[in-house]
Amino acid sequence: MAVTASMVKELRERSGAGMMECKKALVETDGDIEAAIEHLRKSGAAKAAKKAGRIAAEGAIVLAADGDAAVMVEVNSETDFVANDDNFTAFADSVAQAVLKAQPADVDALRELALADGETVEQKRAALVAKIGENIDVRRFTRVPAAGATLESYLHGKRIGVVVALDGGSAELARDVAMHIAASNPVCVSESDVPADLLEKEREIHQAQAAESGKPPEIVEKMVTGRLKKFIAEVTLLGQPFVKDPDKTVAKLLGEHGASVKGFVRYEVGEGIEKKEVNFAEEVAAQARSAGQG
Repeated sequence: MAVTASMVKELRERSGAGMMECKKALVETDGDIEAAIEHLRKSGAAKAAKKAGRIAAEGAIVLAADGDAAVMVEVNSETDFVANDDNFTAFADSVAQAVLKAQPADVDALRELALADGETVEQKRAALVAKIGENIDVRRFTRVPAAGATLESYLHGKRIGVVVALDGGSAELARDVAMHIAASNPVCVSESDVPADLLEKEREIHQAQAAESGKPPEIVEKMVTGRLKKFIAEVTLLGQPFVKDPDKTVAKLLGEHGASVKGFVRYEVGEGIEKKEVNFAEEVAAQARSAGQG
């Protein structure tokens, strides 16, 4: 069966694949549009599998909310350019909505969720990888239930997202606190929440530094205690100076409004992902050496 331009156009509109891929799929399936769509899906899955090992440390943080909960999702790509692509953005938004509605237990369960068009998140992701040509990964998500609290979220560009739950206060206060968390990146809410291993590690560092001063043990202990107190203020939300008014701490700000923070979640694109460092000078030198040996 002859493959016409109108058939290629229809397949492109339905599959989102490139013109040459559509033409090839139609030739291989003898002009059967449905079979060609299936062929493209299989081809896309194969391409997605090949790209799965490539580091995806760029991307976007996406937020979604209704009256009952707020959701934050991180979807990664290999480059910033793709993170701004309309197809990538639409996919990330649809994933956030799926999490909000279906409340999956984890990322594996999320991948099996059906989106509005009937395709699963994983099918959509694989098709997007085939279309865009980069590895794309749904890395993580958090769903924060309101449970009587005031929920507010804040997105700084596409790279940093925050959801905060406040008891008391107002939506405006909650948003201010969310903006502060985005800017100041606290580890936890209060001193009692600081992880014991983090505190112990910091204590060891300050003890080693103070011991080098040659001062008596009791003075060294006071130095360590003072430095730890400063460290705790720096890493806890309540101890940090409020970004909009550094003369007061976040604890004081909340106290003025009779509010308290039940909890918060902060995502930053790519945090914790080991990125491949490219030394271009060394790469060029290696290529030159290789060419010389040839």
